[in-house]
Amino acid sequence: MDLIDDDPGGAGENSGDNAHDFTVSELSGAVKRTLEGEFGRVRVRGEVGRVMIARTGHMYFDLKDDRAVIASVSWKGQVARMAIKPEEGMEVIATGRLTTFAPQSKYQLQVENIEPAGAGALMAMLDARRKKLAAEGLFDAGRKRAIPFLPQVIGVITSPSGAVIRDILHRLADRFPRRVIVWPVAVQGERCPADVVRAIEGFNALQPGGPVPRPDVLIVARGGGSIEDLWGFNDEAVVRAAAASDIPLISAVGHETDTTLIDYASDLRAPTPTAAAELAVPVRADLLAQTASLGARLHRAGTSGVQQRTQRLRDLARALPRPDTLLATPAQQLDRTSDRFAGSLRAMADRKTLELNRAAAGLRPGTLRGKLDARRDRLSQIANRLTPALQTGLRRKSEALSAQHLAARAARAMANRLERAKTRLDGVIRLHTTLGYKETLKRGYAVLRSPEDAVLTTAKAAQKSPYFTIELHDDSFDAAPLVTPPKPRKKPAAPEPDQGTLF
Repeated sequence: MDLIDDDPGGAGENSGDNAHDFTVSELSGAVKRTLEGEFGRVRVRGEVGRVMIARTGHMYFDLKDDRAVIASVSWKGQVARMAIKPEEGMEVIATGRLTTFAPQSKYQLQVENIEPAGAGALMAMLDARRKKLAAEGLFDAGRKRAIPFLPQVIGVITSPSGAVIRDILHRLADRFPRRVIVWPVAVQGERCPADVVRAIEGFNALQPGGPVPRPDVLIVARGGGSIEDLWGFNDEAVVRAAAASDIPLISAVGHETDTTLIDYASDLRAPTPTAAAELAVPVRADLLAQTASLGARLHRAGTSGVQQRTQRLRDLARALPRPDTLLATPAQQLDRTSDRFAGSLRAMADRKTLELNRAAAGLRPGTLRGKLDARRDRLSQIANRLTPALQTGLRRKSEALSAQHLAARAARAMANRLERAKTRLDGVIRLHTTLGYKETLKRGYAVLRSPEDAVLTTAKAAQKSPYFTIELHDDSFDAAPLVTPPKPRKKPAAPEPDQGTLF
């Protein structure tokens, strides 16, 4: 496209007068149409420079080689469809259209798709990502948890229509049937990372005892494939979700020779999906056989133990004496004691009867009455002496209490009187301070004192003093009275000149 018409009259002085005047927008649009018309759809190979994803979801990055740089942009929808996202330092082949960006007067490549420039570049990017995540501790063996021995519920994250889920279910049915919950996901392509992350987080969000049972173990499974097919399981978001899972996770992605980053982050890696089912549950028949064997061993051990202890008891019983031999001597002693018991009881009864008679002899009516009268008289004497003493003690106690009461009242009266006197004295001091001459001096007045420290109240008295002291509110100083000069005498008036008379 010609932007400037040739001069038909040849190069002359006014040859530029025939040139078309373009506006800036017209010129920019013409350049855009020329560039897009010449380079409609191109494939560019280069190294990815800086990568920036805006808040709108659009991605801006650079493609460069050793001599040039091309600014590139991918819109939000194109970024979502990319199977592999560009990373800085990655060598890629970008497919798109070459266009311009008029506001900045530059051209750029509008990228629709990106693919690695060979498996070597893809593996280099994978190795760099693995080292980065390993440095964060996501692959540490110390954070991996043990798989439950016999889980009640197993969560499987895989495609619902592939052979993988059928192999897992068949293997579980052969070994030990368990309840299986399948979360369907895309196992390759652009949807794969987001689906797998959503499934792992969804299973972890289930509450125990809810309408949907929470799995005891998770299996992330996929069949074999190329590195591009398995690339979704190398996504950083998938690896972080697997490492953050609270439910133990078994990774079964690809065949035995295939390795993805989720294998490093999972709690256990299985070489195949079928092997994952074998690692998740034990063999039921083996458990039954083992239980039967342990039960038989327990029965034999119990029977043998009882027999050994029975024989041991019999051996010990032979060494013990016979019961009748042990009881013969105590039986004889009991018989002798029984014979002596009747006589001893009879003698004790006689002795107690004699003691009772002796005690009763001292309790005759006359003797008892005399003793009671004597005790009554003595009690009366004690009461007669006790009453005056008690009255005297009560009187003294009352007087002491009265004296203490009066002393307390006197102390309170004295304290109140002192408080009133102190309050009155404080008022007089404040009044003296307010009406004293010191406060008057602060308002601009002064006091004159004679050498004898007498207050001078008249000007005549001040003039008679040789000097006086002037006292102000902040200081005092000496001063001499002013001498009033004598009044000048009036000169006699000069006689008026004699002007004579006209008459």
